[in-house]
Amino acid sequence: MKSTLPEEDLKTVGEALQGTLLDLIDLSLVAKQIHWNVVGPRFRSVHLQLDEVVDTARSYSDTVAERASALGISPDGRASTVANGSAISTVKDGWQPDTDAVRTMVEALESVITKARERMKAVGPVDPVTEDVFIQLTGDLEKEHWMFQAENGR
Repeated sequence: MKSTLPEEDLKTVGEALQGTLLDLIDLSLVAKQIHWNVVGPRFRSVHLQLDEVVDTARSYSDTVAERASALGISPDGRASTVANGSAISTVKDGWQPDTDAVRTMVEALESVITKARERMKAVGPVDPVTEDVFIQLTGDLEKEHWMFQAENGR
């Protein structure tokens, strides 16, 4: 596969897409882990909201990986690569009270959004098509972030 982007621009875009792919895969795994372990009076609402995050992360991980492929960049979503390269902190094991689960998701989303915004700025000058992917992704993740913050009144 060969890209029409100059080599230096392709490197910038490739690093941004790969890093985001890792974050999105991990975000979907973190949300599922919490989804299976959340307990408390708000169990149902948090449980369902976590599935929305999983759906968003999985959808965008596919979009990001396919964008990389379209540019001639081989995406790497292997478990070991995700474990070594994600911006998200490790989630504790065991049952999680709903307030802790929400806090963990706020922090995870904040990490992914912060990195997505950095990457959006990096790719903007060299590839507006990829920048558009980051704009849409960031908007959707910020909506999820806001909704989880509202769950804990912050």
